[in-house]
Amino acid sequence: QEQPWEMIMDKKHFRLWRRPIQGSHLYQYRVFGSYTDVTPRQFFNVQLDTEYRKKWDSLVIKLDVIERDVATGSEVIHWVTHFPYPMYSRDYVYVRRYNVDKENNLMVLVSRAVEHPSVPEDPEYVRVRTYESQMVIRPHKTFDENGFDYLLTYSDNPQTVFPRYCVSWMVSSGMPDFLEKLHSAALKAKKMELEVRDYLAKGPDTAPEPCGPAQLEYA
Repeated sequence: QEQPWEMIMDKKHFRLWRRPIQGSHLYQYRVFGSYTDVTPRQFFNVQLDTEYRKKWDSLVIKLDVIERDVATGSEVIHWVTHFPYPMYSRDYVYVRRYNVDKENNLMVLVSRAVEHPSVPEDPEYVRVRTYESQMVIRPHKTFDENGFDYLLTYSDNPQTVFPRYCVSWMVSSGMPDFLEKLHSAALKAKKMELEVRDYLAKGPDTAPEPCGPAQLEYA
């Protein structure tokens, strides 16, 4: 039986809930947010564009696409990020897949941790092996008009020896900070008309490069 959600933050642009994951010391988190000054397309593209994220997210140490699959749009990502002192930096290997449902006016982005032969563990970082994220974006009008709501559900095991309340504090402070930075990056891209890859477009200029088989079947 699933635990009830507990609201732990209520801000202007989003609300944050958590609930215990049974059989562990971890929480699952859920964020509901809304913006009126950015289009859904901009918010979606900025979140997916790994090269642009290296510029606006100061916590990123490495962020590389290891593999892409043309047929499904799946990508395997290697992400190394700073953690608060005195903890070691964490690294994630995860597969992500996105879908734009024009009929129902929805955009969906899902990610989860996988293993990949190209990215063995590095003793310099702590490998996070349990990680899941799902985001659903619903435009207020269209993909190219300002205004949308989003629902983000997230959980991971950062492999710390700290008690649950410390990990909860890190997530509940780190996640809103990330979402605000993501929103600011989308605004900046809009105002400066930065070249951000358009993940909604289909065609030879936007299609990912072909690659060999690996862990993409996990998506």
